[in-house]
Amino acid sequence: MNLELFIAKRIHFSSKEDQKRVSSPAIKIAIAGIAIGLAAIILAVSIVVGFKKEVRNKVVGFGSHIQITNFDNSTSYDTNPICVDQQLTDRLKNMNGIKHVETYATKPGIIKTDDAFQGIVLKGVGEDYDWDFFKQNIIEGSILNKEDTTSVNQTIISQNIADKLNLKVGDSFVTYFVQEPIRARKFTISGIYSTNFEDYDKLFIITDIKLIQRLNEWESDQVSGIELLVNDYDKLDEIKQDVFLDMMPYRDRDDNTFFTRSIKDMNPMIFSWLDLLDMNVWVIIILMLAISIFTMISGLLIIILERTSMIGTLKTLGARNYSIRKTFLYVSSFLVLKGMFWGNIIAFIIMLGQKYFGFIKLEAETYYVSEMPVDINILYILLINIGTLAISMLMMVGPSYLIAKISPAKTIRYE
Repeated sequence: MNLELFIAKRIHFSSKEDQKRVSSPAIKIAIAGIAIGLAAIILAVSIVVGFKKEVRNKVVGFGSHIQITNFDNSTSYDTNPICVDQQLTDRLKNMNGIKHVETYATKPGIIKTDDAFQGIVLKGVGEDYDWDFFKQNIIEGSILNKEDTTSVNQTIISQNIADKLNLKVGDSFVTYFVQEPIRARKFTISGIYSTNFEDYDKLFIITDIKLIQRLNEWESDQVSGIELLVNDYDKLDEIKQDVFLDMMPYRDRDDNTFFTRSIKDMNPMIFSWLDLLDMNVWVIIILMLAISIFTMISGLLIIILERTSMIGTLKTLGARNYSIRKTFLYVSSFLVLKGMFWGNIIAFIIMLGQKYFGFIKLEAETYYVSEMPVDINILYILLINIGTLAISMLMMVGPSYLIAKISPAKTIRYE
C-alpha cells in the first residue's frame, strides 16, 4: 500500500469537506489559476495556429506553394512565357512531396464600365487547375464551366471588384489590355468569390488560360508558369530546394531557363508577420504559467503551514522528510489535475462554440478573416497538458522542502 498517496487523499478530501479551513479559499484560487492559465494557453495556441493556417491557405490559394516561371520575368504580371509539355509535367508530378501540378497565365488589364474603371490581373487557368480553394470561397454563382468557354468568355470576380463596379453574376463587362495594338475583350461573370484577403481580392479575376494565350499570341504550350502544390507544408523549403536544383539545368524548346520560388519567397512580409505571431504565443504561455504556478505555490504553502501539527506527528512516528514531502506533492498533483480538467473544459467549450457558431467576429479588412479562427489540434493540446503538469509539479518541489524546517518538538508543544 502507498502510504503517502493514502494520506494525500485524506488531506485532499478532508479539505474539500471542511470549508472553514484557512486553506479552502487558497485551494479554490489555486485550482482557478491553473484552469484559467491552461485554458488561456490552449486558446492562444489554437487561435494563432488557426489564424496562421487561414491566412497561409488564402495566400497559397492564389499562388500555390511553389511557382516555376521564366528566369527573365520581372515582378509584373505581364510575363515572358515558358514552354510546358507533358514530359515536364510528368517529371514534376513524380517528384517527392508534390501533390498537384498545374499551369497558369496572367495578364494585367483595366475593367471599364459606364461610370467606373478598375485595374485588375486576369489569371488564366486550364483543365488541370485545382478548384478546391475557390469552391470554398465562392459566394454566388459557380466556377468556370469549361463546356461554355469556347463561346463565352467566362470569369470569376471578387466581391470587392463587384461592389466597386456594381456588377453581379450574369453581368458583362469590358476589359482593355495595354499592348500593340490595344485590345478589348467582353467577359461574362459566372461566379463571385470572397476571401477577405483584400490585397488579392481587389486584383485577381479568374478566366480560361486559352484566352490569355490568344491575347498574348502564344502557342498552346506557352504559359506564364507552373504552380505546384505540396503534400506537407512543413517540408515546403526542402521540396522547393529539390525542385530548384532539378529545374536549374532544364531548358524548354525556346531555350528558356526556369526560376523556382516558394510562396514564402513571393510574399516575405506576410510570412514574416505570421512568424512573429509565435512570439505572442510564447509571451502568453510564460505569463499564464507564471500566474498558475504562483497561485499553486501559495496554495501548497498554506496547506503545509496548516498541517504543521500533522507533519510534526508524522515525524514523531518516524516518517522521513522525503516521505512527507512526497505526500504533499501528491496533494499538489490532485489540485493541478483538477485545475487542468476544468481548464480543458473551458477551452473546448470556447473553441467548439467558435468553430461551429463563430460568435467572435473580426474586421476582415484588418485581419483577413471575418471570424476568429480556431484550430483544434489534439496533439498540441495533449503536449500543452503534459508540459503544464510537468512544469507545475517541478515548481512544487522547492516549496515542499519547507517540511524539513518543521520541528516535531515545537509543533507538538503547542498542541
